[in-house]
Amino acid sequence: MQQKTKLFLQVLKYSIPHLGKCMQKQPLNHCNFADHYCNRIKLKKYHLTKYLQNKPKISELARNIPSRSFSCKDLQPVKQENKKPLPENMDAFEKVRTRLETQPQEEYEIINVEVKHGGFVYYQEGCCLVRSKDEEADNDNYEVLFNLEELKLDQPFIDCIRVAPDEKYVAAKIRTEDSEASTCVVIKLSDQPVMEASFPNVSSFEWVKDEEDEDVLFYTFQRNLRCNDVYRATFGDNKRNERFYTEKDPSYFVFLYLTKDSRFLTMNIMNKMTSEVWLIDGLSPWDPPVLIQKRIHGVLYYVEHRDDELYILTNVGEPTEFKLMRTAADTPAIMNWDLFFTMKRNTKVIDLDMFKDHCVLFLKHSNLLYVNVIGLADDSVRSLKDGKLVPMTIFHKTDSEDLQKKPLLVHVYGAYGMDLKMNFRPERRVLVDDGWILAYCHVRGGGELGLQWHADGRLTKKLNGLADLEACIKTLHGQGFSQPSLTTLTAFSAGGVLAGALCNSNPELLRAVTLEAPFLDVLNTMMDTTLPLTLEELEEWGNPSSDEKHKNYIKRYCPYQNIKPQHYPSIHITAYENDERVPLKGVVSYTEKLKEAIMEHTKDTGEGYQAPNIILDIQPGGNHVIEDSHKKITAQIKFLYEELGLDSTSVFEDLKKYLKF
Repeated sequence: MQQKTKLFLQVLKYSIPHLGKCMQKQPLNHCNFADHYCNRIKLKKYHLTKYLQNKPKISELARNIPSRSFSCKDLQPVKQENKKPLPENMDAFEKVRTRLETQPQEEYEIINVEVKHGGFVYYQEGCCLVRSKDEEADNDNYEVLFNLEELKLDQPFIDCIRVAPDEKYVAAKIRTEDSEASTCVVIKLSDQPVMEASFPNVSSFEWVKDEEDEDVLFYTFQRNLRCNDVYRATFGDNKRNERFYTEKDPSYFVFLYLTKDSRFLTMNIMNKMTSEVWLIDGLSPWDPPVLIQKRIHGVLYYVEHRDDELYILTNVGEPTEFKLMRTAADTPAIMNWDLFFTMKRNTKVIDLDMFKDHCVLFLKHSNLLYVNVIGLADDSVRSLKDGKLVPMTIFHKTDSEDLQKKPLLVHVYGAYGMDLKMNFRPERRVLVDDGWILAYCHVRGGGELGLQWHADGRLTKKLNGLADLEACIKTLHGQGFSQPSLTTLTAFSAGGVLAGALCNSNPELLRAVTLEAPFLDVLNTMMDTTLPLTLEELEEWGNPSSDEKHKNYIKRYCPYQNIKPQHYPSIHITAYENDERVPLKGVVSYTEKLKEAIMEHTKDTGEGYQAPNIILDIQPGGNHVIEDSHKKITAQIKFLYEELGLDSTSVFEDLKKYLKF
């Protein structure tokens, strides 16, 4: 079967009252998924019938809304000014450009979890979970619901908030920056709010209400980075906490998602390539869940609900009634589901906002920056391997002159079908203000151009991502963006594979590299099944323990395996002491082996050779990547400026405008 890899939506041609269990009796043809799916829906013996039709809809449950905007100078709330609506006939790309050009220049958005429910806004203020009336959200008139210091954690913050349907309870997931472990607290809302319960190691969680108007909290329990168990709990006089589901396949994980109309709770059982979704009735959460489609290898799908219809976002089959008006391939640099992804059925336009929680890339930056998109036009980057067009996104000041003499910072990831993170951060802003060029290389293995883009950069095609990265950097230099002696590269986590591989294969392209929690020892890690993520990630990297082809291929690109005596760029590595995702042992082994190879090359080269600096900065804590660590940010910027021989005085003065030192 040839798997089709363009994302599309298929709407089920039946209403929810006729939903029954999907019976797995016939083989599924990937190219005819929708028709086969519709024909295989059978009525259950215990019908979800009239009570589904007659029960009133639940009020919309709490959802994350855009976080409040803060001034970078005083970090005080800033009220949004009324803006003139953009013309309806304006091109979508021009709308984005217009909005960016009118963005306040001296503004940096601090991302705080904030949820609007009913007439209140729930958020974190200082070290407290608070709520205020919606119209008073930007002043100091708020009600304290819970003091995070009661948990006796070091600098805790709220990671997620969910409010029960009738606002009797609010649940909040609380974490610290130096650990991925989290605690979910349940607060009973009353004149004197009190903590009703707390659950350790919670990943996802959602509220529903049963037939007796009792609030039910569903949540997933995470153990060793694996979410395999689902629990449901009630509070008050009828308190209980029971395990609802256990996933027995260790290569899968479970997460909960409430449809945007709050009608159904979906239990999503997934790995990197396959998914299975069960529906939990939001009005009858004690009834057995309903299977939508049994897991089939290579079939990914998500479920949404609206107006008594289910909508399926999947990666198989051909679009029939629905067609994407714009795809990710059209706009690789700036994509916003709300603006660019709409669907058309005859003359009816349906906004894909309902799916943006599942797949979204949103870019935010100030109007000081010039965006040069090298994408799918005639000047696209061409990979040296097979002529594949590779998109890049480039930022620099509009008044920059002689770009060939400017320092360049290249970003890369290229794994798991995930988009390269381009969220605008203050340290990136000050680099651009100081004359740097920022380039984001959307190489194969990522998700910017769809599922095939990911497939072309995983397993035995991982070297495609390396070829793309090399081509991007060479094209940047060829088009007058910087030069090798001023070129730096940065990557984190799985992006370290391509960055480390480039240091082995083409070190002359780079002057310095910064890596954070980098994955560098692919072979030994994937052969160790005792590590928490090895089984889950076999679909991405392969199984070197049982497949000799996979083993030999990994050896060709694995950064640790390919270290050799040669010239290397200077490398700064930030690692975390108790990182469960990228074990410290592999990072230390890589660093030691690299230093030995450099020493050998230095001896062979003789006097006058300036050896590169290799720095391993081990931070305490068990988190994987700490984006807001001021210590890490300053160390990395200091390293880049010193390696390129640049004066860093002004850049650190500018950083103080945005960060609290």
